[in-house]
Amino acid sequence: MNKTAPAWRHGTPAKTAVVLVNLGTPDAPTAAAVRRYLAEFLGDPRVVEIPRAVWMLILHGIILRVRPKKSAAKYATVWEDAGSPLMVHTKAQTSALEQSLRARGHNLIVTWAMRYAGQGPNSITAVLERLRSENATRILVLPMYPQYSASTTATAIDEALNWVTGLRNQPELRYVRNFADDVGYINAIANQVRAHWQQNPTPALPDASYRLVMSFHGLPERNLKLGDPYFCECHKTARLVAEALNLPAESVVTTFQSRFGKAKWVEPYTEPTLIALAKQGVKRVDVLCPGFVADCLETLEEINMEVRAAFLTAGGEHFHYLPCLNEDPNWISALADLTERHLAGWPATPPNQQALEQQQARAKALGALE
Repeated sequence: MNKTAPAWRHGTPAKTAVVLVNLGTPDAPTAAAVRRYLAEFLGDPRVVEIPRAVWMLILHGIILRVRPKKSAAKYATVWEDAGSPLMVHTKAQTSALEQSLRARGHNLIVTWAMRYAGQGPNSITAVLERLRSENATRILVLPMYPQYSASTTATAIDEALNWVTGLRNQPELRYVRNFADDVGYINAIANQVRAHWQQNPTPALPDASYRLVMSFHGLPERNLKLGDPYFCECHKTARLVAEALNLPAESVVTTFQSRFGKAKWVEPYTEPTLIALAKQGVKRVDVLCPGFVADCLETLEEINMEVRAAFLTAGGEHFHYLPCLNEDPNWISALADLTERHLAGWPATPPNQQALEQQQARAKALGALE
C-alpha cells in the first residue's frame, strides 16, 4: 500500500459516481500552454509507439520547439470566452447528463476529467481522489471515445487503474470500453443529419454531385496491424449511420484526418480525398466527425476551416460542416441510457425527493398512454 487514505468516517453513506473522460486541452491558446500540453500528450507511450529514447529526442529536440507556436495560433481561431471548445462542451455534457439521470431517479455524482491535464484539478487522478474523499465507493469511468483505441481509451483506463493500485480501501471500478455501435449514439448522429437535410435539402440520391463524408481521427497503420480495433470500429459506425439514413453506398465516403509525422496512417486521408472529390465534379459535401462527441480543434479548425478551404479551392461549391453531438438532447438521452446499462447491478442510491417525484410523474404519464 502506497497511498494515504482520507480519514475514515464510519456510517457515511456510500456513493456512486460517473466520470466522463476526454482527451485534454491547453490552458490557454498560447505557445507556453500548448507546449506543456503537448509534452504530456505526445510523451505518453500509448500515443506514440516508437522506441522511447529516440522519440524523446525528437519530441524535446524538435517538435516542442516548433509546433507549440503553430498550434497555439490554430487554437486561437476557435477559443471561446469560457475556454477551449472541448472543455466547454465536456462541462456542458456532464451537467446535462447529471440532470437527465436525476430525472430518471438516480442520485449520483456526475463529474468530468481530462486525460492530459498535468497535475491540475481536472486530471483523472485528481478527480478520482476527490471522489474517494466524498466516499464514492462505486465509480464508472466513461471515456468519451466511441471507437476503442489503445491511444485514447486504453490510456485513460490505464490512468484510472494505476490510481486504484495500492489503495487500502479500493472502490469498485468499472469502465465503458466503447460505444461505436450503440443504437442511441447511431440514431443521434442520424437524426442530426436528417435535421441538417431538412434545412439544406440534397438532390435525389445517389447523385454524382453530392457526398456525405464521415471523417474520423487517424491512426498509424502500424497500430492496425498490431491489432488495434479502432479502424474497424470507425467503419462499423459509418456503415450503421449510412444504413440508418438509407443512403446508397456511392453517396458515402469514410476518411481519416489529423495525420502526424511521416509514417503511413490508415487511409484515405480526409483533405486529399475532399480535393479529389472536388476535381471529380462533386459540388457539395456534408461533413461530420462521428469519432468526436464534442467539437474541438480537430473539428472546428482542421475540418471546418482547413479542409473547407481545400475543397472550395479545388472546385467544390458547397461545404457544410455538421457540428459534433455536443449537448444534443438525443445524444444526452443516449448517453444516459449507456450509463444506466453500465451501472446495472450496483446498489441503487435512493433518489432525492425532486427526482422521485419526476420519476413518478413519468411513470404516471406512461401509464396514461397505454
